[in-house]
Amino acid sequence: MNLTKLALENTRVTTMILVVILALGITSYGNLSRNSMPPYTIRIATVVTQFPGASPERVEQLITKRIEEVAQELPELDDVTSESRTGLSIVTVSLRADVSKNNLQPVWDRLRRKVQAIEKDLPDGSRLPKINDDGFGTVYGIILGLQGDGFTNADLKEYAEDIRDDIVKMDDAAEVELKGILEEQIYVEFDNARLAEIGLSSGMLQNFIAATNIVFSGGQVSLEDERIALEPSGNFESIDDLKKTILTLPNGSIIELGSIAAITRSYKSPADKLVRINGEPGISIAVALKEGANLIRLGELLDEKVISYNSQLPLGVSLNRMAAQDLYVDKKVTDFLSNVYQSVGIVLVVMLIFLGLRTGMVVASLIPMAMVMTLWLMNLVNVGINQVSLAALIMALGLLVDNAIVVSESIMVKMQEGMTPNAAAISACGELSIPLLVSSLTTSAAFLAFFLAENTMGEMMGPLFVVISLALLSSWILAMTLIPFLGARFIRVDKKSENPEKKDIFEKLNDYYNDILKVALNKPWISMGIIVALFIGSLALFGKIPFIFFPDSDRNLVTLDMNLPLGTKIERTSAVVRQIDNFIESDLRVNNDRSRGIVDWSSFIGEGPSSYDLGYQPGEANSGYAHLLLNTSSFEDNNFVIQKLDEYCFDNFPNARFTIGPLAGGGGGGSDVAIRLTGDSPLELYRIAERIKQKMNATSGTKNISDNWGVKIKKLVVDINRNQADRAGLSNQDIALSLQTTLDGRKAGSFRDGDDNVPIIMRNQGSENLDARDLDGINIIAQTSGRSVPLVQVADVETDWQYPKILRRNLYRNMNVNCDAEDGYTASELTAEIIPWLNEESKTWKEGYSYSMGGESEQSSEAMGAVGEKLPLAGFIILLLLVLQFNSFRKTMIVLSTIPLGIIGVILGLLMFRSFFGFMAFLGLISLAGIVINNAIVLIDRIKIELEEFNRQPYDALVSAARQRFRPILLTTFTTTLGLIPLYLGGGEMWEPMAIAIMIGLLFATVITLLFVPVLYKLFFRI
Repeated sequence: MNLTKLALENTRVTTMILVVILALGITSYGNLSRNSMPPYTIRIATVVTQFPGASPERVEQLITKRIEEVAQELPELDDVTSESRTGLSIVTVSLRADVSKNNLQPVWDRLRRKVQAIEKDLPDGSRLPKINDDGFGTVYGIILGLQGDGFTNADLKEYAEDIRDDIVKMDDAAEVELKGILEEQIYVEFDNARLAEIGLSSGMLQNFIAATNIVFSGGQVSLEDERIALEPSGNFESIDDLKKTILTLPNGSIIELGSIAAITRSYKSPADKLVRINGEPGISIAVALKEGANLIRLGELLDEKVISYNSQLPLGVSLNRMAAQDLYVDKKVTDFLSNVYQSVGIVLVVMLIFLGLRTGMVVASLIPMAMVMTLWLMNLVNVGINQVSLAALIMALGLLVDNAIVVSESIMVKMQEGMTPNAAAISACGELSIPLLVSSLTTSAAFLAFFLAENTMGEMMGPLFVVISLALLSSWILAMTLIPFLGARFIRVDKKSENPEKKDIFEKLNDYYNDILKVALNKPWISMGIIVALFIGSLALFGKIPFIFFPDSDRNLVTLDMNLPLGTKIERTSAVVRQIDNFIESDLRVNNDRSRGIVDWSSFIGEGPSSYDLGYQPGEANSGYAHLLLNTSSFEDNNFVIQKLDEYCFDNFPNARFTIGPLAGGGGGGSDVAIRLTGDSPLELYRIAERIKQKMNATSGTKNISDNWGVKIKKLVVDINRNQADRAGLSNQDIALSLQTTLDGRKAGSFRDGDDNVPIIMRNQGSENLDARDLDGINIIAQTSGRSVPLVQVADVETDWQYPKILRRNLYRNMNVNCDAEDGYTASELTAEIIPWLNEESKTWKEGYSYSMGGESEQSSEAMGAVGEKLPLAGFIILLLLVLQFNSFRKTMIVLSTIPLGIIGVILGLLMFRSFFGFMAFLGLISLAGIVINNAIVLIDRIKIELEEFNRQPYDALVSAARQRFRPILLTTFTTTLGLIPLYLGGGEMWEPMAIAIMIGLLFATVITLLFVPVLYKLFFRI
């Protein structure tokens, strides 16, 4: 089927189809989802098991190891890591990247069954393991902060829940999560001496409460033709019901619970999680986007609702934004669209200048049509608008016009030879349809490795392949239909000028090029030697380019992570955060007198915020942890804020570990440099880690040096004297329960208040004021008889030290030694400095101890390795296409030999512009290969035409083909290079290296290719 012939013979149908495509593309644009980056799958689940009171070693031995072992049985497993700390086991299960999103749930179901199978083997006193597999990957991109002077947390909670219930009804909202709601508890406080006096124990008291507060089915009863359910009353309806609970004493008398215990409802004391908004207590309301929805639209609707909520809330209560990913996405999309428009404008101007008005307009018409056709196809395959897809559109711009330029040039040549416009169009497209299709497919295949890469980066960068492929497909179809359709009507050719001096700029350049080409063809080995020397010389310079896997995000957001030693009271953590809040308010907050700094901020104490970015996942609650989200006046002011906070925090809180910086780019996170130690003995791991930390301290450019175990912490060991305990009639359980009831309280049931389930906690009166010095006097009560004795009579309390936590990786104990790079240094530079020393140092370690690299080194090797694994397949497809096109291995090898030539320009460009090499520059390098191949294909195809159709001598065919393809190749280079300038200027640090790699690489590769291909052709075919 000849598309061109059909288009020209059915002009009205062609016009109608083009109009329909235009309408579909414009309509599709409004329906495309919008987000900052493409979504990717998080293949992680955690198994969390509580074991109250158990030391990290006991948790590790009795719980963590068992769960790790069953997790290891999953064939899809990538790795399993764990953290065992006092009373808590956290096992994190990560799956391989080749596990598809649709297959995740069956894997997690198998993990759940395996864990359930070992529940019977877990120690008494431990809680059932809880598997969390659905929270990872959910990004709460918009966080609102609710605060109110003079209002209680209960008041704010009521307002927050109403707001949540309203927001969750919005079409684009998936989930709404509240944080900062203080947990309420009902305290039943008693005096041990009074209980002993009436012959009761705390255990008996707990049993009385539990037996009264029940919700059991009463069964069903028949009534004629019906079966009616019986619902006995029994659960507590009010605090008074609890107070009136009847207790039967050992002597047979009865009393009410309220007569021997004070019963109150209040907030849990101390609270385990706190939220502050701009330094004041508040509640955060985090909103997640539905998959495939429009984040910008959600943000706009929420802005309207915030105004409405604030008008309805009581005076003194306010609702404000605290994290605004939608505004960042809106800005990035707007900036990128501006880049697209600028690129389109630049390409149009280039076409008009170098091709003239008529031909320029014909060629330029393909750009908007190809763009809207691509948008329509993107909508069909569910690819939304984000930084990656927009960058792909910009990259495709220069490639789009390549087909149009080549076709229009060929039409002009044939019209000059005397053909009619229609005949010229059909003949030109007939000659070029297959070569242009092959060149489009090979260019597309160059991006295939990113689409097939089985890792997070592959999922993020996969849309590049999809969008560029769709754009090139659209370009080829339009080049075979739209361009001949318009070209036959609007392209006019003049007779060749009889005056040889009257030449345009391209003809003059072409003459100079022909002169140089003839010299190169006459001295082919010297020409090849120069090109090879340039290539080797550029490789020698590669080591001078800094390596940064992914630059930090350019969002005007700074995060502060603070870790105090494990076991630190939350009151202390809160006090430190309060001091930081005060410093921000006095020294950094933007006001009438200060234009740069922090606009607003939120503080999360005891637990991190909802996952506001793909690179951040909140961990389990920890009383010594705090996370601050700081919205700065601008991205440019981030470093100023970071420097000020660094100085204040490190000077004032030496015992805390701080990580202060911008969001990590590319969905990454963690330390820049991480050395992962593996071994059995914690003492030996600590010794090795200390040596590494000393080396890091001695290395220029390091900061935030730490290990992930932390310093040892105190613990108190209750050493029970069994003889004394037996004489007192006390069991070990009596002692443990008495201590737990006195110090932490013991849950006796729950009180349902509407939708809330309020725990009922039994504890000794005044227990919240006890400290370590009061332990000896705590009454230990026999749970069966109610008799009591002081703890000092049956046990000794001794101080000991323990590891704050024990970390493991793939069944072995594991300790990370971390550091970050200071400004002006890169992680790769620090790694290069430390690794040689580490290799020598590791030779002195005991057998069984080893290290591996984490941090940026691991991220970059995994990402580039995943892409590298798929490059052979992409290369084979390119090779197959070339062999099919040319039916010649020699011609195929000539085309493939042009690929390394792009490296010369890439290296020189990154050096000239003082940029860095990383994943995005690597992406640019691979992309460049496809473009360079494209140029080589059209040049070699023209050589074939010159030989076969014009019967030229081989040497003359080389010169003539090079002359014929000079203008199209140069125009493609100009349009691609100039079209990427907006991306270089406005794409930020993330896209800058890729733009440089393609622009400068293509300029160098084009110049060299125009000489290299004819010279290599001459050598291969012995012309």
